[in-house]
Amino acid sequence: MIAFVWGMSSLEAIKASAARGGVKQALALGVALGVFACQTVPSEPSRESPVVGAAARFAQAAARVTGQEAKLADEYENGRHVGFDTYKYPGTKVMKIWKDTPGSPYKWVGFYLPAPCHSGRTWVGKRAEIDSMGWGVAVVYVGQQTWGRNPRRLTAAQREALRKKDACSADLLSADEGRRDADDAVAVSKAEGFEKGLVVFLDIERMETIPQAMREYYRAWTARMLELGEYRPGVYAHRHNAAEIFADVQAVFKEKGVNETPRFWIAGGKGFHEGRAPQDAGFAFTGVWQGLLDVARSVAEVRLPIDVNVAKWESPSETGVTQ
Repeated sequence: MIAFVWGMSSLEAIKASAARGGVKQALALGVALGVFACQTVPSEPSRESPVVGAAARFAQAAARVTGQEAKLADEYENGRHVGFDTYKYPGTKVMKIWKDTPGSPYKWVGFYLPAPCHSGRTWVGKRAEIDSMGWGVAVVYVGQQTWGRNPRRLTAAQREALRKKDACSADLLSADEGRRDADDAVAVSKAEGFEKGLVVFLDIERMETIPQAMREYYRAWTARMLELGEYRPGVYAHRHNAAEIFADVQAVFKEKGVNETPRFWIAGGKGFHEGRAPQDAGFAFTGVWQGLLDVARSVAEVRLPIDVNVAKWESPSETGVTQ
């Protein structure tokens, strides 16, 4: 196949492939070309969209030439909702380019609230701006983390003294801190103008094992969010810890009489691409899958460092309820 491709343009090759073997063969060739393109990293920003999206559009183009249908390509294009998250707000101009450029696959963006373990404030005040551009959102609250160690048990007075020195510390993990951070998550979400009922994802980074203090923290955070009733609690977790955290959080929902599956955003896993379903992360409860971390992507030659995600919803914090 490679020898066949070298002698002609990509589109010519795919058209010929479609004529000989149909749309499925054209899609396969498109993926192969996309993989090759990704492995030959350009020194300048590229106009290429992600591999699967490009392959799907190749197959659709071939289908138009040959008069065939491109159902698989259409499914890749329309059946998944691709989004990205990045630490700093990219700026108005960049966000407009990434949203409005024809062929851009990105439909939603992670919105970082001010939080104990996210001190940056570049997203503050940007809610109305990104909403006016048509972006969907996944609202993120980066709470306390273990940072790879077992937290010390502190008294309330000790935690208060520590908090004045360091607002982000494993030693702050406790049920009391979970309730405190839930109150804070609600306050900052309101300050950003997010409507009642929206899902706020508590960011819990990967842990080799989950200390009891962390379990108490996120269970208390979830319970307090449900008690306040302003916003719905969701969780961002690594797949290594996802099953245990989900079981804990679902139990809190049941204890509070909430007949709803908690919304989970799972990081990690193998075999990710933008055409996969979120559940392909390995759990039926996955609503969002973050499968590529810390990669560079370009839209219209505007390059950003991002994490790439697929979601069940066009706006993971806003649209629908997982049944």
